[in-house]
Amino acid sequence: MCGIVGVVSNAPVNQLIYDALLLLQHRGQDAAGIVTQQERKFFMHKAKGMVRDVFRTRNMRALPGNCGLGQARYPTAGNAYSEEEAQPFYVNAPFGIVLVHNGNLTNAHALKAELFSTDHRHTNTESDSEVLLNVLAHELERSTRGVPLNASEVFAAVRAVHKRVRGSYAVVALIAGYGLLAFRDPYGIRPLVMGRSGDTVMVASESVTLEGTGHDFERNVEPGEAVFIDLQGKVHAEQCAESPRLNPCIFEYVYLARPDSVMDGISVYQARLNLGEALAKRLVSTLPPSGVDVVIPIPESSRPSAMQLAQLLGIPYREGFVKNRYVGRTFIMPGQGVRKKSVRQKLNAIASEFKDRNVLLVDDSIVRGTTSREIVQMARDAGARKVYLASAAPPVRYPNVYGIDMPTKDELVAHGRTVEEIRAIIGCDALIYQDVDGMKKAVGSLNPAIAGFDASCFDGVYVTGDISDGDIARLNERRVGGSEDDADSSRLALPNAEAA
Repeated sequence: MCGIVGVVSNAPVNQLIYDALLLLQHRGQDAAGIVTQQERKFFMHKAKGMVRDVFRTRNMRALPGNCGLGQARYPTAGNAYSEEEAQPFYVNAPFGIVLVHNGNLTNAHALKAELFSTDHRHTNTESDSEVLLNVLAHELERSTRGVPLNASEVFAAVRAVHKRVRGSYAVVALIAGYGLLAFRDPYGIRPLVMGRSGDTVMVASESVTLEGTGHDFERNVEPGEAVFIDLQGKVHAEQCAESPRLNPCIFEYVYLARPDSVMDGISVYQARLNLGEALAKRLVSTLPPSGVDVVIPIPESSRPSAMQLAQLLGIPYREGFVKNRYVGRTFIMPGQGVRKKSVRQKLNAIASEFKDRNVLLVDDSIVRGTTSREIVQMARDAGARKVYLASAAPPVRYPNVYGIDMPTKDELVAHGRTVEEIRAIIGCDALIYQDVDGMKKAVGSLNPAIAGFDASCFDGVYVTGDISDGDIARLNERRVGGSEDDADSSRLALPNAEAA
């Protein structure tokens, strides 16, 4: 999962792209990169780290030009520690193309073999984004053979990409000397929006990026659609998929996106309020509300759901945890050995909100369960009499293959276990989950035009219809590994830590 942005303007865009990436920082905190174009020449700077750390004044001065793109990266495949795998990626033929990608290709292994044996193109990293770039480059070369490049040739290339590539992909690419291309996979799994301000056109992962940089939201890029913006700012658009169908990732609304974004016609904040309302109905049938003294959210993205639940049930809502936003990576010094980063470095309990109370903790989701277990213990240590835990999302029972770093089945606390077994592992006095249908109705009611959702990590149904157990095993081999943070890659460590 990453945040991507592209801009075509009549003024320098380096500061604008930087500001946009700051607004997308919640989607990726591992690496960042910007490319600008001036007189058919690309200028690039990318490195590991947060946006504010990657770009200094000298770097910004070295990014001239009136069009460009950028990415904030959260790696789900390849090598998280390689500077080479920070995006954007570049190829010099045809024309010169740079690309940023949000999503995950499920057939990257087969495509890489095709690129070598049939297309005679070379990839130098383990990144599926580099594979996607080379497929696009090959198809652009084929569509423009003997003819000049214009929008129709660009759209022909995207049609060919759709036929070859499987998985999720929202893409922004720059074609040297011609313009900016943006397209979305035929299922619309990952978000992509478009807006403008005067003569400036912007495409980005979330609407908050447009609003925060002074652009008016114009529309979503449709599933399977390609948008080509020439260097004069003229927008060309065409549907390039044979059977497009809108099935956005429901986890975007549960957790990943910023609450102030609107994606595919659905307010993320309202979706989370609706999830809280649906969860309240589940709780009433499981746990008498009269037995709960206080509702406390686990920061940050569970707050809207927790507030709505508390209001509907007439239970006091309190903030019981304070998050330390400045915890960085734990460095292992010689002789220390591997030590687990404690959740207590990131959260601290306000004891007065817990002491002698029956507390209902509300989280947005539970993945491994290790973080939930420690937070429940924190509540007990702070003096809670009873600790109940409610999840605004259903049990996460299956791996995600479309660009969220979900663990393998064996690492998921809910896989193959009953709710009672999960409760015993986490150590709470009662555990209440959202149900899958309730989640889909709560979010889907906000836009009846949506055909359905990718909810594969909850229901095991992969919307592309081409995922086998062998595919999942191969994709797990490509998952990014960690070092000292392996034991702490729980839900709390996912990239949305500051998204509320």
